[in-house]
Amino acid sequence: MLYHESIEKADSSPEQWLYTLHGIFGAGRNWASLMRRLVGERPDWGAILVDLREHGNSQGFPPPHTLEATAADLVELVEGTGHQATAILGHSFGGKVALLYGTEHPGQVDEIWVIDSTPEARAPRGGAFRMLELIREFPDPLPSRQMLIEGLVAAGVEPGIAQWMGTNLVLREGEYYWRIEFDTMQALLEDFYRTDLWPIVEAPSGPRIHFVKATRGSVLSDEATARIEDASAANGRVFLHHVEGGHWLNADNPDALIELLEEELGSGAVR
Repeated sequence: MLYHESIEKADSSPEQWLYTLHGIFGAGRNWASLMRRLVGERPDWGAILVDLREHGNSQGFPPPHTLEATAADLVELVEGTGHQATAILGHSFGGKVALLYGTEHPGQVDEIWVIDSTPEARAPRGGAFRMLELIREFPDPLPSRQMLIEGLVAAGVEPGIAQWMGTNLVLREGEYYWRIEFDTMQALLEDFYRTDLWPIVEAPSGPRIHFVKATRGSVLSDEATARIEDASAANGRVFLHHVEGGHWLNADNPDALIELLEEELGSGAVR
């Protein structure tokens, strides 16, 4: 079963649960600070931070490494926790997983939050594939985490992102080894880009879907943004929110994201 952590306000007994899915190369802990703040303001909700397959502490999952397989992992997790996924939030790669899981379980998931991700299929490109190319140049074992960080910064990666990538290294017997497997990450990314989820977004019924576009992000194209707006006008259950910041909104502008979730989370459900 997927590794996960539950977050709830002390002395509360939430009956609504928000499952939170990270992006590629990430882990559930990336969203821990934001979710602690959210449940502090909304004690009627609890949050479950998920490490998706072959990320963080969720290791040893067999292929195929696809969105479908990742969504199936969540089915097992929800059954194991006993907490229904009232809502599911996914960032980037996790956004498509959230869309796929949420719409395959009608009547259970009330709403889906897609944080700076896209439902479209397109040719693989962008920062995630570039990062994969870069880290392949640093095969393990590595003598230090700092060697990776300095190498990525020299290649043009922002220092904060380089340090974050360094959390994917684990120390064993004085040397550092990758927690992630490069070919597995590539398989997941390729399936992310080849999967078209527009039918889910444009369907006349289903859970509420909240897309959050980072104003300085490039994952959600102008064409996709316009199509989301058209879906919103057509079915009334899709919403688009613009939040100032870059792709990593949970770190770049957590205050705005918290404010949005506080106001909108659980505000209603359309099926």
